[in-house]
Amino acid sequence: MEFYRELGFNYLPVKIEQKCKSAKVQKSGSAENRILKSDAAGAIHESSLQSVTEKEVALKKLREEIGDCTRCKLCKGRKNIVFGEGPPDAGLVFVGEGPGRDEDIQARPFVGEAGQLLTRMLEKLGLRREEVYIANIVKCRPPNNREPEEEEIATCMPFVERQIEIIRPGVIVGLGRISTQALLRVRTPISKLRGKFCEYKNIPFMPTFHPAYLLRNPKDKWLTWDDMQKVLEKLKAQPNRAKP
Repeated sequence: MEFYRELGFNYLPVKIEQKCKSAKVQKSGSAENRILKSDAAGAIHESSLQSVTEKEVALKKLREEIGDCTRCKLCKGRKNIVFGEGPPDAGLVFVGEGPGRDEDIQARPFVGEAGQLLTRMLEKLGLRREEVYIANIVKCRPPNNREPEEEEIATCMPFVERQIEIIRPGVIVGLGRISTQALLRVRTPISKLRGKFCEYKNIPFMPTFHPAYLLRNPKDKWLTWDDMQKVLEKLKAQPNRAKP
């Protein structure tokens, strides 16, 4: 409650049942009564985070909570924590695997060669990078760009999950196997998942190839292009979501 008081909320409409050890999610048809679970900070009330300012403050608080993170061994070799960037009310969120060398230096996601490919693809789709939110499953660079280990993913996952809860985008795009499997809690290969919408906590989720994979396999760029066309159509079909 102290966390939400600092954000300026005077109350949260949460019904507490004394027989229960933890608060339950109350289901209701009204937006005022929909409550989302948060792994580390209690319940985030969906309707309470409607304005850009409120979401921006919540993201800032989350970054402050992460601090100079030493929760897993990735902290030993990193230069910077790469939190994520983009508008707090973005309609489209991309989630990748983890920072690389360039990202670690600049403390920004997807700024290396793979990130440049993603930016070019967005531009060809008629979008600007500044219109979307970009984050990663882990926020510190794995040594030699290896895949993050399960323990590292489990440690960092609550933070990207809370970023998504705060932003509440119209569509999430999982870039590659690691991010898709981690968020969807599956082991299915990305080649079988991509191109078909799934759901992540009632948000449409599109798995597709990671830009780094496309750099190695340029012949598959058209597959990701097709996936992104479906994403745009999904966004356009949503009320007040004509643009990300």
